[in-house]
Amino acid sequence: MKTAIIYYSLEGNCGFVAETLKEELGADIFRLELAEEKGRTGFAKYFWGGSMVIMKKKPALKPLDFSPDKYDRIIIGTPVWAASPAPALCAFLDKNRFTGKTIALFCCHAGGKGAVFDKMKALLPDNTFAAEIDFVNPLKADKEEIRSKVLQWAKTLG
Repeated sequence: MKTAIIYYSLEGNCGFVAETLKEELGADIFRLELAEEKGRTGFAKYFWGGSMVIMKKKPALKPLDFSPDKYDRIIIGTPVWAASPAPALCAFLDKNRFTGKTIALFCCHAGGKGAVFDKMKALLPDNTFAAEIDFVNPLKADKEEIRSKVLQWAKTLG
């Protein structure tokens, strides 16, 4: 089964999970990047991210050479912003519709996943959802423990 991993990562947490999955599954990996990256730190990044979610803004993304027709399984990862997927992921899914795929979802958060998986599934109609998993602050936790959790999850994907 040909697998793609698509993810957005502001602070590197989802990137850590995605890269670990790539190594284990031999998947192709696609990192979503904002067309205009601004160095936001501290409270400003939370205000910016939360306001984008509340206003349902979909930021412009850098071009991505991704064709869903090449893949049977797509793994999608996002940080949780205001109990929702990151706006960059929403922007990508708005412009890249695909159906009939086997989808696995992961998210990274600092205190709760909220309804992020339900919201992601709503953006991906007419697909089969194989699995979902969340990770709490992967880069601040024991990396080997998180890596082990990612690898265990990967084994369930087949």
